[in-house]
Amino acid sequence: MKITVCIGSSCHLKGSRFIVDELLRLAGEYNMTDSVEMMGAFCMGNCMEGVCVKMEDQLFSVRPENTEKFFYKEILGRL
Repeated sequence: MKITVCIGSSCHLKGSRFIVDELLRLAGEYNMTDSVEMMGAFCMGNCMEGVCVKMEDQLFSVRPENTEKFFYKEILGRL
């Protein structure tokens, strides 16, 4: 599963670094590092609410405080 997190300036200010680190930590905790491919990208055009995260051609707005919920619902729930 390919997950792309925006690391552009707006998303960086909204916590994209934390989100990347947290998603990597959770993937490691669940032994999913071989099935999850994390990538970074600059502005993906959907930065109004939170950090833009693209997964399977679907865009999500993720905030640092809901990263864990996003992981369980959208990532763990699909594998």
